[in-house]
Amino acid sequence: MMRIACIGEAMIELSMLETGAKVGVAGDTLNTAIYMHRAAPDLQVEYVTCLGDDPFSGRIADFIASHGIGTSGIRIIPNASPGLYAITTSADGERSFTYWRSEAAARQLFANHDFSSLNGYDVLYLSGISVAILPHSVRLALLDWLEGASVRLVYDSNFRPRLWDSVEHARQINQRLWRRADIALPSIDDEMALFGESADQVAARFAGHHGIGALKRGENGPLSIGQSIDQTYEPAKNVLDTTAAGDSFNGGYLAALLTGKSQAEALTAGHNLASTVVQFRGAIIPG
Repeated sequence: MMRIACIGEAMIELSMLETGAKVGVAGDTLNTAIYMHRAAPDLQVEYVTCLGDDPFSGRIADFIASHGIGTSGIRIIPNASPGLYAITTSADGERSFTYWRSEAAARQLFANHDFSSLNGYDVLYLSGISVAILPHSVRLALLDWLEGASVRLVYDSNFRPRLWDSVEHARQINQRLWRRADIALPSIDDEMALFGESADQVAARFAGHHGIGALKRGENGPLSIGQSIDQTYEPAKNVLDTTAAGDSFNGGYLAALLTGKSQAEALTAGHNLASTVVQFRGAIIPG
């Protein structure tokens, strides 16, 4: 059975309501892990992160396990705790986010430049958030390790400027990760923001990528990377919430591709899943 490690940060989510707050769990690579496993239950999907020994960390671990995701890659750090963020919604429906994550346990992932926890997997899935929360020395050590490892790497830049210590570091790390990625899953808006390119320039850059993947373009549908695919994609009929649109696309695409489907089928699977997810509120829709 294929073993896939999704690496990153799972956080406590507070959705602020008139009557109080709804407590949930969220994380970009975790969202992808859940949708991937849901679409392809035969894949052995595991989550790699650090949590604390507090009740909220326990809640996160239980949530991950409840979705069929393996938890053996979670390292527990005594006296640490997870990151937290709150979602508030204005009268016109505009969402805003407040974060408390600077001391999150996930920032200690690979703190001793020890990547042995990644041995034995067939596929590793990383996002820009996974690496942005790490100290720069750890990012560089991780890249050195990846460049010497034979494992298949999936990457989505998922650029969040506030998480990076500098744009220069963000560009440096992302350039190396794109060179290493066997499966590339960029979003066109992220790449335009990170590298200051036009949409056409981003598309041209990924046209020369050595691997396979998809350039996500929202309602316009994905642009195939690595193979020429000419097909159309129906936009979602009733968009309520774009949270996890890209994460769910990645999950649907990878579930199809890693179980032997064609590139065209994988692109359609990813787009159709994302189109469904954006018609519900929240990152994880009912299964």
